[in-house]
Amino acid sequence: MTNAALVCTLVFVAVTMALSFRQKLGLEKEIAVGTIRSAVQLMFIGYVLHFVFDTKHPLFIVLIVAAMIAVASWNAGGRVRHIPGIKLSIAAALCCTEAVTMGLMLGLRIIEPTPQYIIPVSGITIGSSMIVCGLFLNQMKREMESARGEIEALLALGATARQAVREAVKRSVRSSMIPTIDGMKTVGLVQLPGMMTGMIVAGADPVEAVRYQILIMFVLASSAALTAMLMGRLSDRQWFTKDERLR
Repeated sequence: MTNAALVCTLVFVAVTMALSFRQKLGLEKEIAVGTIRSAVQLMFIGYVLHFVFDTKHPLFIVLIVAAMIAVASWNAGGRVRHIPGIKLSIAAALCCTEAVTMGLMLGLRIIEPTPQYIIPVSGITIGSSMIVCGLFLNQMKREMESARGEIEALLALGATARQAVREAVKRSVRSSMIPTIDGMKTVGLVQLPGMMTGMIVAGADPVEAVRYQILIMFVLASSAALTAMLMGRLSDRQWFTKDERLR
């Protein structure tokens, strides 16, 4: 893509801002800020990845993956700021998910142990897991509000905090995995995923692009399940005070 073509893509932003202005949605400033931030962030990471791909030093790979996890944890944890330590639980869940999925892919030689494979696949995995964490926390927040009386009754009857929220955690885990499962059911029929589309546009053989997309879909399904279950296990007691009262 030429620089001129890239500049022309701003027409889509202009249309979005015009529609927001016409409908009096008040989103023009947010759209402008989002446009500038996304462009700057993507250009920055593009130059960083160019440097890392040239050097191929393992330390840079670790630093980039760690930065991804830190940003994802901060973003997902912002949904429930009143829960102390939740960002650390998210970070722990993301670290475990990344270690398991990447360990399996490298151990089974599914991908090459190079920055060109590790960093993009890690970004997809961590980004998807971040969304799962956000969905899980949103659902848990609703569960704590709607089932507060039931949970407090269980606590009064002698149940532990973990026992009292067990059903709420199960419902939250299921809820956070639904988008990933639905995506697997409709991929290729309703949508052509980004990685596959990008490879095809770049000139790769469509069948080869499909193989990589199948890998990504299976990895996302596994990472979603692992992340949701880890979040349920790591955060169930954080919804309570030290004396086991609901926050």
